[in-house]
Amino acid sequence: MISRIDLRGTQGDPRQALPRAELDVAAAAERVRPLCEDVRHRGVEALVELTERFDGVRLTDIRVPKDAIEAALDGLDPAVRAALEESIRRARAVHRDQRRTDHTTRVVPGGTVTEKWIPVDRVGLYVPGGRAVYPSSVVMNVVPAQEAGVRSLAVTSPPQSAFGGLPHPTILAACALLGVDEVYAVGGAQAVAMFAYGAGPCERADMVTGPGNIWVAAAKRLLKGVIGIDAEAGPTEIAILADATANPDYVAADLVSQAEHDVVAASVLVTPDEALAEAVTDRLAARVAATKHGDRVREALSGPQSGIVLVDDLDHGLAVVNAYAAEHLEVMTADAAAWAARVRNAGAIFIGDFSPVSLGDYAAGSNHVLPTGGCACHSGGLSVQTFLRGVHVVEYDREALTDVAHHVIALANAEDLPAHGEAVAARTDQA
Repeated sequence: MISRIDLRGTQGDPRQALPRAELDVAAAAERVRPLCEDVRHRGVEALVELTERFDGVRLTDIRVPKDAIEAALDGLDPAVRAALEESIRRARAVHRDQRRTDHTTRVVPGGTVTEKWIPVDRVGLYVPGGRAVYPSSVVMNVVPAQEAGVRSLAVTSPPQSAFGGLPHPTILAACALLGVDEVYAVGGAQAVAMFAYGAGPCERADMVTGPGNIWVAAAKRLLKGVIGIDAEAGPTEIAILADATANPDYVAADLVSQAEHDVVAASVLVTPDEALAEAVTDRLAARVAATKHGDRVREALSGPQSGIVLVDDLDHGLAVVNAYAAEHLEVMTADAAAWAARVRNAGAIFIGDFSPVSLGDYAAGSNHVLPTGGCACHSGGLSVQTFLRGVHVVEYDREALTDVAHHVIALANAEDLPAHGEAVAARTDQA
């Protein structure tokens, strides 16, 4: 069901040998280019036609009525409402502590530089709606934007024919709990284009964030520059670094839970213990047979993006998981906190037996919109910082400028940009 990759005795960069989903985002970007151009030029008319084509829903209005959002909250299961409210509370606690404060540095007497943090004016937040329903992604997108102080935000999620062409009611209910009443029933690449160019009641946004399928990722790549993006989110993934002390049933349960997302989801175990690999393989067979979405899980676990990787020891395993740079990394080893402290590349790190990725998906307080496809080596997850811009405010008086003028002029001349120096000389009598 799940392949095995033996890296024992090998040296060098392991990335080429590690399992990874194969996605051609560049080719997908060319396929979505005409769709995005259509939205740019025809706006709502194009959105209606594309939604009927891809989602099988004929929209009469792309914006979800406020009464539908309120009705979704009224009809929400009380247990789900309580869970969402607790998820929001914990996420706010974590993201509120991420807020930045302006700071002024006195470089010299009479010369200061202030770093001012300014939130993005308007953001579009994408919430997927394919094989699963993701009200949790509403929380993970909206809370950091609100805590950053974004003045205008809108949520979009694909329409569902089963719900009269509206997004799933649980998604709408999550919006209501967060005080979001600007919601659109648009999905896919066309939703990114809607935020990039504006269409009908949806004003253009400065940034779009949130996970999605390859078409959403492709539209983000294509329109980056027209609109800011958080990341090109690819298939979700988990890596688990485990040794002989790990509970094989916990490991198997977490590999299955990640595979449940999609047939291209990646589940990877890295271990120096062959007995653990055998035990996990046995547990996987039992769990896949028993779980609701067994066919989907089986396809994900047997795909080229999943596997059990055997390594020489935990030091070797640490090098492998750092090279893999997983979206989610669980560390289930003896002294797990110490090994986790040595991890450099991961979207989020989960330590020990009782911090599964599922907790982070819903109620740890952390954010689950994370870098995928190895991007965790250079990018982080969605946070308050995503929605903030650091702006330097420079203020020098005449004396402070005069004191440094000769350095500015020397560097301007070295770069053959004499007018730069002349702009300073004109103010300091150094012409």
